[in-house]
Amino acid sequence: MDRLTAAEVFVRIAERASMTGAADSLDMSRAMVTRYLAQMEQWAGARLMHRTTRRLSLTEAGEATLARCRQMLELAQDMGAAGEAGSEGPRGLLRVTCSQSMGQDVLAAAVADFLRRHPRVAIDLHVDARPVNLVEERIDLAVRTTNDLDPNLIARPLGHCPSVVVAAPSYLAARGAPQKPEDLAGHNCLTYSYFGKSLWEFDRDGDRIAVPVSGNLSANESQVVLAAAIEGAGIAMQPLYSATGPIAQGRLVPLLPGFVPRGLGIYGLYSSRSRMPVALRALLDFLVDYFRERTPA
Repeated sequence: MDRLTAAEVFVRIAERASMTGAADSLDMSRAMVTRYLAQMEQWAGARLMHRTTRRLSLTEAGEATLARCRQMLELAQDMGAAGEAGSEGPRGLLRVTCSQSMGQDVLAAAVADFLRRHPRVAIDLHVDARPVNLVEERIDLAVRTTNDLDPNLIARPLGHCPSVVVAAPSYLAARGAPQKPEDLAGHNCLTYSYFGKSLWEFDRDGDRIAVPVSGNLSANESQVVLAAAIEGAGIAMQPLYSATGPIAQGRLVPLLPGFVPRGLGIYGLYSSRSRMPVALRALLDFLVDYFRERTPA
């Protein structure tokens, strides 16, 4: 059996403390995972895992072997990167997921630029408002705007996503404009299911202000909330990258000057560092530069 694969299987078992979890993440049968673990223990000449009915844990020999396996996988990855860098560069298919607003307003252009630079890479872009399971759906990278990171995933910061509170001129003509965040309690606030649905946060001179909001429309895709706000349905908090165009066109008006809405981090999320594809590493590096150049100071 392949010792490099056995090392990767052992690392996955250790990271997930589960034979089943390792099998799922590697798209491998549990029986095959068990065989690779047995090979690793034979190779190491020691028992590597404590096995109970409830959980798996590393033995002392397992801790030492885990460190060596990670080093071996990193070395194998570096050798692959050196070969690609010296010949054709990054190549292969990457499956990437993001929200509709991120895909439409940011990633479509970013991906097009990346593919022009790396023509041997192909990207399958999945647009989905819900957070997907990267392992089960075989996603290489999720690009998310969030302040609530999944501890089971590796998160690389890509940039910052400022927010802005907006409303259409027609809504403001009928209802007036809020002068301070607390005034939002008397307005119809359109909310996004995955962020700030009932509580909007602001900063003024270092002080945080949290304001309960409510309204007659919420949606699980921020583009829907944006479209409703443009139609005069209410007040919305939107990513600045989505609202900039409608503001410039006069279709939306930014509100509450002097109060800074809580922003979000933009992260690239992936499941494992071991044997990361060179194309994925190249895409992450590219996105860090891409967002840095376009994030307002």
